[in-house]
Amino acid sequence: MYNPAHFREDRPEELHAFIRAHPFGTLVTSGPDGPEASHLPVFLDVNTGDAGRVRCHMARSNPQWRQLASGGRVLMIFTGASHYITPNWYPEKRKHGKVVPTWNYVAVHISGSATVFEDSPSLLRHLHELTNFNEASVEERWSVADAPPEYIEGMARAIVGVEIVVDRVEGKWKLNQNRSAEDQQGVIAGLDGLGSHASREMADLMRNRTSGH
Repeated sequence: MYNPAHFREDRPEELHAFIRAHPFGTLVTSGPDGPEASHLPVFLDVNTGDAGRVRCHMARSNPQWRQLASGGRVLMIFTGASHYITPNWYPEKRKHGKVVPTWNYVAVHISGSATVFEDSPSLLRHLHELTNFNEASVEERWSVADAPPEYIEGMARAIVGVEIVVDRVEGKWKLNQNRSAEDQQGVIAGLDGLGSHASREMADLMRNRTSGH
């Protein structure tokens, strides 16, 4: 992705933390009929390599997985907070008027080689790791073992696992870092004034990032 230096995030711990906080990715592949995309919950494993591995699964009836059988390269996109930014929030607008709207957002792209796994032990292991990760914040946790084994095995036959060996990670935190401190504070105040969940989330991100990044 286009990623100017003032928006770029390269620290592995920040990129991994973002993926874990937003573990729902868009898997993009290219096939004979053009690009294909699926939206999938993922599990990030950073103990198996420098950049880690991402595991996910899709319905066996989804034709996209057949594009992965040869182990080609794929792209997965993770997105976080985003918000429209009006020029009216920039104090500099009142000085010269040379301002335009923009959109603030956070995104992480990973790319690497993908392989498919279909054997029952690997699929069950993946379902356990994915479920345990997502249930960690639930007060009364559900486990794969809570369901009848024959039911889970039947469900597993209806899915195909995908593992991506990551060799490239790109992070972009586009939060008005290219504007003056005065304009940044004006945007934060404007977002706070809207009072929505999305605006508060973006304002908090800007407060944490633009103050010292």
